[in-house]
Amino acid sequence: MTVDADELRGKVTEFLAANDPAQMDRLEFLRARFDAGLAWVHFPAGLGGLGAARELQPVVDAAFSEAGAPDNKPQLNVIGLGMAAPTILRFGNDEQRRRYLRPLWTGEEIWCQLFSEPGAGSDLAALSTRAVRDGDEWVVDGQKVWTSLAHQARWAILVARSDPDQPKHKGLSYFICDMTAPGVEVRPLRQITGEAEFNEVFLTGVRIPDAQRLGEVGQGWQVALGTLMNERVAIGGRAPAREGGMIGLAAQAWREHPEKRTHGLHDRLLRLWVETEATRLTSIRLRQQLAVGEPGPEGSAVKVAYSEQNQAITGFELEFLGEPGLAYDDWTFRQPEYTDFVKRGPGFRYLRAKGNSIEGGTTEILRNIIAERVLGLPPEIRTDKDRPWKELPR
Repeated sequence: MTVDADELRGKVTEFLAANDPAQMDRLEFLRARFDAGLAWVHFPAGLGGLGAARELQPVVDAAFSEAGAPDNKPQLNVIGLGMAAPTILRFGNDEQRRRYLRPLWTGEEIWCQLFSEPGAGSDLAALSTRAVRDGDEWVVDGQKVWTSLAHQARWAILVARSDPDQPKHKGLSYFICDMTAPGVEVRPLRQITGEAEFNEVFLTGVRIPDAQRLGEVGQGWQVALGTLMNERVAIGGRAPAREGGMIGLAAQAWREHPEKRTHGLHDRLLRLWVETEATRLTSIRLRQQLAVGEPGPEGSAVKVAYSEQNQAITGFELEFLGEPGLAYDDWTFRQPEYTDFVKRGPGFRYLRAKGNSIEGGTTEILRNIIAERVLGLPPEIRTDKDRPWKELPR
């Protein structure tokens, strides 16, 4: 069934007539919206969608926003919405989709991502967290790091090594981990900003039912690649309004302080504005490509551009403002619900942007992906690709 924009608006109008957001409990409203197929409209019917085109999602969101309806606070569950949900949809079975997608979308259950490790950050396939089969369960032991939202998460997407006799890419399996299970310990990691968005997670004898495995045993790398492609789009593929985001803040500072302007700074700002606009338009094109298929390596290029531009813009803003820009607004140690660049000062933005080239795939790794999978350049020589993981030096 093909649904166009006018039909979707009609469905929203019909839904709002029967479900008044001013009278309903917020959570009940969101559950009803999911059940009506007006959550992710491109998802299948029965799983929050109508099988419509992906690019029609803004039509539905705008219609609900205009009616004053509550949203699902996407900034609080970015990993669940941007990474876990598409992975569950693609690799999960029917029972898993029915169990996890609805409370994920409504925000009842927050998700985190247990991928990176102290000894396997950029080289994710070299991870050493072990998953050992014990009947209908897996026993997991290891340590993960840089885990956003772990202190709030109910569930985690987890990659662990299930067969050390296989080469590193082939001996992995992918699980849904209960963050409240015995043996899961979350410790905050204080960052250069003073906050602790990230955590390290210790897994000690954590039992995960086999029913919470996504994909086949040993298919963990393929499932993880699907997650990572969605992650890079979620981080770098946003398409804000023109002069939105970081460049908007820098342009606002420029307009408010004419006394600080110089010809050199003017040239730098214009270059950054043009580069940001080019990335924004590329992000729009990437989103359009997603409507007809799964995310590909192009998302890596957008994520690299996003990271480098954020760092350059925040550096420009700090230099332009001079000494007042160095005044740091708040060094309180806390674990925030989410990171808000706009409501913090330029010093916070400058420091926090340093992490953009690490989180969601380091810039160095993403450049390799672009070189090999987009440009078709010869791959790097990898001597460990076909050797059993247990034989690799660590």
